[in-house]
Amino acid sequence: MTRIGITGHSNLTPDSVPLVRKALEVAISPYLDGDLVGVSCLARGADQVFAEVVLDAGGLLEVVLPSVDYREAKVKPWNLEQFDNLLMRSALVRYMPHRTAGRAAYEDANAAVLGGIDRLFAVWDGEPSGGKGGTGDAVEYARGKGVPVNVIWPEGARRG
Repeated sequence: MTRIGITGHSNLTPDSVPLVRKALEVAISPYLDGDLVGVSCLARGADQVFAEVVLDAGGLLEVVLPSVDYREAKVKPWNLEQFDNLLMRSALVRYMPHRTAGRAAYEDANAAVLGGIDRLFAVWDGEPSGGKGGTGDAVEYARGKGVPVNVIWPEGARRG
């Protein structure tokens, strides 16, 4: 079994999504010969694209939600259907012990993802994080813990 976690930008431009999806499909292909488990916090953007790619490839999805109120507090109305569909298709959903979403909840969720994976995929443009808990911070933390990181940023991908 291979457990792959995801970190990545939530603000991918619409034209970047197919590029990122294709790059993620290529990146997971070496891991499809065994049992694949994708671990995601299901944030919009890279996390959800990764979740779809894993499920479409026949893998299992495990979700780590930062807080009990994450859906209500942070999922945008236009993203609720996609979020709920992925949540319903997941094999396991874990909540961090936070009632409300916030920086501490996100950091704990990132640590939980990184603590239970064999490899991290980072849909990342290489820019530093704008604050604690961003994609760059997750990459740095994973590398510090010895977790192999695949940076995925296809030609033409952009953030909005």
